[in-house]
Amino acid sequence: MTPYRIYLAAAMTALASTAAVAAPPEPGKNQLERGRHLIRIAGCNDCHTPGYAQKNGQVDEKLWLTGDSLGWAGPWGTTYATNLRLMMASMTERQWLHHARHMEPRPPMPWFNVRAMSDAELKAIYAYTRSLGPGGAPAPAYVPPGQKAQGPVVQFP
Repeated sequence: MTPYRIYLAAAMTALASTAAVAAPPEPGKNQLERGRHLIRIAGCNDCHTPGYAQKNGQVDEKLWLTGDSLGWAGPWGTTYATNLRLMMASMTERQWLHHARHMEPRPPMPWFNVRAMSDAELKAIYAYTRSLGPGGAPAPAYVPPGQKAQGPVVQFP
C-alpha cells in the first residue's frame, strides 16, 4: 500500500470513529419553543408542576415538570405526578419515544393523549424538558389501595 493510501485510510477511519461518537445536534430554538408551547397546552404542568393549576399557571418556569406531592387517590390506590425532568434526564430521545408510545400508567394520567402525539411533538417535548435540566426531587411512591397516603390527596369516587 502506498503512503498516500495509508494516510487516506487512516484519515477515513478517524473520521468514521469521530462521527460514531459525536453528540446529537443541539435542539434548535424553534423546537424548544414548540416543546414549551406543547407542555403548556397539553396540560402537562397541571399535574407535573407543583401548584400550577392553583396559581393559574403563574409558576416560575424553573419549577416546571418537577413532579408533585399532591396525591391522586381512587380505586387504583394513590398516584403522584412524576418528576419528568428527572425521568427524562436518564433517557435518550429514542427511549423517551418508546416510553411515550407504550406507557400505561395508573390514573389519572391521560397516557392515551400522549400516544396520540406525533413523533415531532414528542421530540419537542423531550428537547424542552431536557433543556430545563434535572431539578426537584422524585415524586412520592405509589400507595396501593387500602393504604393511607401521607399528605394531601385529590379523592376520586
